[in-house]
Order: sequence, then C-alpha cells, then structure tokens
Amino acid sequence: MDRGFAEYMNSGGELTYQQLCSEITVEFNDCSKQVLEMEALFLNPDFCRVDLAQLLRAIQTQEKQKLHLTATIQVLKKAGRPSERLVSHENCLFKKPMEHECVHVHEITEASGTEDAEANAEYDNALKEAIRGVQDAVTAINEHLEEVRYEIAALEAE
Repeated sequence: MDRGFAEYMNSGGELTYQQLCSEITVEFNDCSKQVLEMEALFLNPDFCRVDLAQLLRAIQTQEKQKLHLTATIQVLKKAGRPSERLVSHENCLFKKPMEHECVHVHEITEASGTEDAEANAEYDNALKEAIRGVQDAVTAINEHLEEVRYEIAALEAE
C-alpha cells in the first residue's frame, strides 16, 4: 500500500491507486472473514479457548486502527502542508495572454503569517499523531503475535 501510494504521488495515476485500494480492501475483507471464522472456532465449546479468541480480536482491532491511520497519513500527505500547497489560477483575471492578475497575491501581515504558521503546525501535529498511532498499533500487533507464537509452541510441546 505504501509503495502504491508513493507511485501515485509521483505519477498522479489516481485510477491505478484506486484500483490498488480496491484490491487491498478485498484482501483485508477476506483475511477478516478468516480471522472471524477462527475466532468462532476458539469460542466453540469443543475448543473453549476464549483467550485465543480475544487475542485474535485484539489483533483485528489494531489492524483496523493501523489501516485507518495509514489512510489518514496518505490523505494528509496528498493534501500537503498548507504553506506548500499549489494554487490554481483558474479564478485569476487574465487581461492579456500570459499576463494575469493573481487573486492569490495578498499582503502578508503578521496575522496572516500567524494563521499560516498555525495551519502548518496543525498539519504537522496531525501527521505526527497519525504516524505515532501507526507505530503504536504495529507494536501492539507484534506483541499479540508474540503471544500467539507462545501459544503455538505450548500446543506443539503437548
């Protein structure tokens, strides 16, 4: 997904990126169904492993959070920092070819500078928070997977 997003940012091929997102969504749904089936098996009286069912549920929850935050990061990166966003000149006044009166040009004041700085800080904080959230989710997933490995080893030892 990250590689596909990087290619999208470089090439601007939105259709290709949308197709990739659709494929990933299908794969996540298939994986989720399999996990739900395993969770149901563990809750079955024949197995009675509520602990493993809860472990799978915790992993699913963290994976969902990670996916949501990854999408948030991509939306933020696509938009870019407010001060670095490209402007469109479609609403500008064109008096002569190759000359126009740009509606984006405005006097820079202390207030507008403060607004720009605040918008950039808000963007930076949102991006950092999403990245930190992904890192936390990955850490939690890895910890849960380690528990799964211990359970597998214990079952194999029996």
